[in-house]
Amino acid sequence: MTAERPLKLPAVPDRLSIRDHVVHALRAALIAGELRPGAVYSAPQLAAQFGVSATPVREAMLDLTREGMVEPVRNKGFRVTELSGRDLAEYVEIRELIEVPTVGRVARSGDPARLEALRPVAREIVAAARTGDLIGFLEADRRFHLALLELAGNHRLVEVVGQLRGHARLYGLAGLAASGQLMESAEEHEVLLDLVLARDAEGAERRMRIHLGRLRSQGESDDEAES
Repeated sequence: MTAERPLKLPAVPDRLSIRDHVVHALRAALIAGELRPGAVYSAPQLAAQFGVSATPVREAMLDLTREGMVEPVRNKGFRVTELSGRDLAEYVEIRELIEVPTVGRVARSGDPARLEALRPVAREIVAAARTGDLIGFLEADRRFHLALLELAGNHRLVEVVGQLRGHARLYGLAGLAASGQLMESAEEHEVLLDLVLARDAEGAERRMRIHLGRLRSQGESDDEAES
């Protein structure tokens, strides 16, 4: 299946390198499902929509190949890897094992000023959910979660979680939006932030478990619907 329909890809801003922006934009499009699982996209096709040469797009797609989000197809381009609800549930389970105790650590020792700096991002997530902007939601959500985990001081941990998010692609958000739970999920970020700022490690861990559990449940219910 070769994709031909126009994609909703943002223009390349001057403040980012072309390659960095293309990776960022393609990852967002993959996560939101704008790039369809199973479809094949060529570097020239995507480059034309970005208004750039094929080289940075090809390099970006190779980066995404290493993350497991796409796979090369000889002489054609790159195919978006398909993800089952079970796959999503398993990736989210691994995130729970990492992120729940880590947010507890941050609640016990995180810098209050750096934590408070995340509040505008939490509100950006809510604003995106309110307008149904899944790509905006996911980009703000990624920044919030990774910045929060970074306060634990383990950069490798942040890198691993970032990769898990890429593999999972969080397609369960479409289901959350359809079920009306997307806004609840969005609002949990500021609740979580308040718990961490209050040094309530147990409450923060419980809220993070509930927050991630929404996606895992969505993945499991998607597989049940297909069976």
